[in-house]
Amino acid sequence: MNTAVKVKDLKKSYGSHQVLQGLSFQVRQGEIFALLGVNGAGKTTALECMEGLRQWDSGTVTITGTTGIQLQSASLCGHIKVSEAVKLFSLAKKAKPDPAMLDALGIPELAKKQYHALSTGQKRRLHLALALLGNPEVLFLDEPTAGLDVEGRQALHQLIRHLNRQGKTIVLASHDMAEVEALCHRIAILRQGRTAFLGTVDQLTQQVGKRYTILFQTSRGRQECIVRQLAQGLLAQLEEFQQQGVLVEDIQIRRGSLEEHFLQFAREEET
Repeated sequence: MNTAVKVKDLKKSYGSHQVLQGLSFQVRQGEIFALLGVNGAGKTTALECMEGLRQWDSGTVTITGTTGIQLQSASLCGHIKVSEAVKLFSLAKKAKPDPAMLDALGIPELAKKQYHALSTGQKRRLHLALALLGNPEVLFLDEPTAGLDVEGRQALHQLIRHLNRQGKTIVLASHDMAEVEALCHRIAILRQGRTAFLGTVDQLTQQVGKRYTILFQTSRGRQECIVRQLAQGLLAQLEEFQQQGVLVEDIQIRRGSLEEHFLQFAREEET
């Protein structure tokens, strides 16, 4: 597949503190790609370098295609109207707004509202609309659903999937592991400014090992058991309950989540 974003041996320091220590990875055209990492891993700096907002010390960033950026924290003049913001950014980008895109984001209904009067969700929609002006081929989203309610997150997820089906490459940073697992084709986990893992969620699961959480509702109350071999672990626990005379009333099985695998991977990297 063709490459939309290529980061090679990227290094960036703030004074004596080296944040990026030879970071390298590639994002394929037409995929949704996530940058993950614990606080201080370098994901925000890496994203800002790719967006062109921060100069790096050495290495290269190559982007194929036009870009659009939705920042994690952004603000406009409080008294600017939504329609004025769209017009201003359209002039800056020398691009006509796409009426279908604006409709999909519900921008026309907000046209006369001033920025300070918008809710968090409405501001997120406006920022995304401004990022999409000019129909960029590569879209950078930093914590795109932060501060949104469940309905707002679901609506934005649907829009991200729609944009991806249109062929857009989407690079996002998120602390919401359920969001990443639901949306992304591949992930990169950063640790100490380097790529510690690059691949799919399933590949991460295979690398750290599958883990299952079995929840038992018993005559003694709720009990939890974590196993790697589902069948063996379940049968062994049921046999133990039988020997103890414990009545099992209900069983729930949950496979390890991306968050659990990510945390386990991070802990293993630390040791």
